[in-house]
Amino acid sequence: MNIAPWSFSKIKSFEQCPKKFYHLKMAKDYKEPETEAMLYGTAVHLAAEEYVRDGTALPAKYSYCKDVLDALLAKKGEKICELEMGLTENLEPCGFRDDNVWWRGIADLVILDREAKLAWVIDYKTSKNTRYADKGQLELMALAVFKHYPDIKTVHGGLLFVVCNELVKAQYYYEVAPSLWAKWLADYSRMEQAYKKDVWNANQSGLCKRHCIVTECVYNGRN
Repeated sequence: MNIAPWSFSKIKSFEQCPKKFYHLKMAKDYKEPETEAMLYGTAVHLAAEEYVRDGTALPAKYSYCKDVLDALLAKKGEKICELEMGLTENLEPCGFRDDNVWWRGIADLVILDREAKLAWVIDYKTSKNTRYADKGQLELMALAVFKHYPDIKTVHGGLLFVVCNELVKAQYYYEVAPSLWAKWLADYSRMEQAYKKDVWNANQSGLCKRHCIVTECVYNGRN
């Protein structure tokens, strides 16, 4: 059992509740059930990937995505779908499944415009609105792009909410990458300390009673 490789989803899971994180990600004695929303999101991601990468027609039920995906296709640059990136503990680029991978992430779509030294990093979202948009995922992906493609100096990030046709934007510059990494490394350090000390405290919240599957927790309302 090891805390690495870590990812944005691991950090967010740990921050939400270390105890739940332990059971789902470390001990793996509980498993989140697949919901209709999760299955729908997976299907939309696959349809978007095949449309952008292969030109496969969108199923009729996902036709509402066509205009926003066409806008991405119109952008200049090489399109890479489901780009898997890994980094070593020294923040050097490596393969997603390499033995020394320390961080890993998958970008739904990366557009590389090498002539302009810029890239787009896009993550598809199937939520009905942007209320809970979290740009942290874009930030980590941008930092990884800077490592894997050192000629890229600017990354435009976008959370593309395909249902409501909204793009939550962010912009990142190579020059400020070290300060951004410092923040994420601090987040990782807190998770690593919990692992080393084997202390996984529960964060009580409004989600505990009805939505958490870790039934052995004292805050779980289904005990």
